[in-house]
Amino acid sequence: MRQRARTVTATAQERGFRGEELAARFLQTRGLEILGRNVRIGSQEVDLIAREGTVLVFVEVKTACGPTYGPPESWITPGKRKRLVRAAQRYLIEHGLEDVDCRFDVIAIERRGRSVTLRHLKDAFFPEPGDLSD
Repeated sequence: MRQRARTVTATAQERGFRGEELAARFLQTRGLEILGRNVRIGSQEVDLIAREGTVLVFVEVKTACGPTYGPPESWITPGKRKRLVRAAQRYLIEHGLEDVDCRFDVIAIERRGRSVTLRHLKDAFFPEPGDLSD
């Protein structure tokens, strides 16, 4: 059986990688130092870890290719927020950085054809009661 060729579109993984690359370059142009990309912390992964002055920044990147599911920043569920906070907490402990200030940013990228919109939400969320591990 012969399969018909199909148009190649970017997979979700490829879109995510491209979005993370764009986000990292954006942050660097704003003076942030990228410390890590796709950092595995236990079973979790943090898209970008950066430093802005003395503040450690944990960045979640969300990339959309159209308006189908709403704005990308709305995809951060309470469960995802909790996992990011716990991953950050573990990272800080493992690196002896418990006393370092940190924040959680979201970079939302929307692609529509050749148009790209990037929104940087500083302090996009804060840990809530129950987010931190004991």
